[in-house]
Amino acid sequence: MRVVIAEDSVLLREGLTRLLTDRGHDVVAGVGDAEALIKTIDELAAQSALPDVVVADVRMPPTHTDEGVRAAVQLRRDHPGVGVLVLSQYVEEQYATELLAGSSRGVGYLLKDRVAEVREFVDAVVRVARGGTALDPEVVAQLLGRSRKQDVLAGLTPREREVLGLMAEGRTNSAIAKQLVVSDGAVEKHVSNIFQKLGLSPSEGDHRRVLAVLTYLNS
Repeated sequence: MRVVIAEDSVLLREGLTRLLTDRGHDVVAGVGDAEALIKTIDELAAQSALPDVVVADVRMPPTHTDEGVRAAVQLRRDHPGVGVLVLSQYVEEQYATELLAGSSRGVGYLLKDRVAEVREFVDAVVRVARGGTALDPEVVAQLLGRSRKQDVLAGLTPREREVLGLMAEGRTNSAIAKQLVVSDGAVEKHVSNIFQKLGLSPSEGDHRRVLAVLTYLNS
């Protein structure tokens, strides 16, 4: 896996680089601001050497407001084949929604605290690089919470809402079954019921299923 890291904290940038390289991945560049990120990706594109995924902080110089997420949105538009995983100190629903607008393929939004859970973090980076979704449980909770206020999920049972939340995080049916300590068949039934109640047609791949759910939640 080829990775570009955009993080203005040198310590965190070096830490992420070490964490990924120790697990056999290739960090092809590390930059400290959004302008350098866009320039680096454009240069790699010109060399036909785009990375599989970009890991970027939401807030970067010069204003430390939304430069990182703006760059991430631009990259998703200009280079849709590159996965983008953004890191944030807090859940910022506006940024999460903007990042997910249009498509949730190859996208992730994690809180920085999640980096400490090394295995889960690396799994999330790999999943996004492969075109999947990786959303922090806190982000999912806020998106689902907003939808509940709008009575969007009123027809779902508590268990179906729980399954939907895990689906939105990017979990597979097997992972959901393990998390909830139920059979794969039970999860498949819940997923089928969720799509039926939300008026969504189930598709063949887990990522398409997640895309449909997130598209509905963001509508």
